[in-house]
Amino acid sequence: MIKIVLADDEHLVRGAIAALLGLEDDLEVVAQVGRGDQVVDTVLEHAASIAVLDIEMPGATGLDVAAQLKKSAPDCGVVILTSFGRPGYLRRALASGARAFLAKDAPVDQLAGAIRRVHEGGRYIDTDLAAAAMVGGESPLTDREAEVLRAASDGATVARIAAALHLTEGTVRNYLSNAIGKTGAGNRMSAIRTAQDMGWL
Repeated sequence: MIKIVLADDEHLVRGAIAALLGLEDDLEVVAQVGRGDQVVDTVLEHAASIAVLDIEMPGATGLDVAAQLKKSAPDCGVVILTSFGRPGYLRRALASGARAFLAKDAPVDQLAGAIRRVHEGGRYIDTDLAAAAMVGGESPLTDREAEVLRAASDGATVARIAAALHLTEGTVRNYLSNAIGKTGAGNRMSAIRTAQDMGWL
């Protein structure tokens, strides 16, 4: 049996995926969690060989968790499910150690096939998502610019961002200005939306 930990903060979606995977003879969902920061401990506790992760979760994103599993449980294959076909997500998922990347609305036999392929040491990437990633291009933002944009996404003031990231207010303004220019946006919130839509944040 392939032992799976399933992580998704949407209870109904998580339950439906678990029920459908449970119909497969060789797959067993041994645990379900609703937060990203619960995944690593759960994988280790159940000696799971596959983690199926949503990208957007409280506690830690699926991309963050994939990177953590790469260090803490390198034998656990990571399958990323997303409802966002943002181009930057695929690159970031693969860089973080994920070995499969597909849309949440994929047929269950496609998901089951991706899990089996990853369990055997292979990779699976949804062709539509891969095509979108190729068109989207690399993020033009530096790590610091992206970090400052993420910190600004909840409407934080320059002073609050500076304090949180241990930067001067002038440095924060420079990073925001650079990010606005690189995204072709007219203001900070527009730059954040553009970067999120492209999967750069």
